[in-house]
Amino acid sequence: MTLGYTRLMNTLEERVRRLEERNQRVELNKRWETSKTCRLVIALGTYGLLGAYMMWLGVEQPWLSALVPTLGFLLSTLGLGLVRRFWMRSLK
Repeated sequence: MTLGYTRLMNTLEERVRRLEERNQRVELNKRWETSKTCRLVIALGTYGLLGAYMMWLGVEQPWLSALVPTLGFLLSTLGLGLVRRFWMRSLK
């Protein structure tokens, strides 16, 4: 084998390795974004921040009022899987 061929193969192997690492990161991010844990963390954060903000504003029953946008977020995420599948089929 020639030195040029060896260098080319090493370069190609390195590119494939980097692509595989990138694909693993993308898949992991995708799993996180669609996980129930992610939704729960966002919902709890939303509830806590809005409850505290409403309390600061002096809203009557701030923690009960903070449930409305939190539940709205959770309900909005329930239909995303269906919408996503429909969207993906429309691209084919």
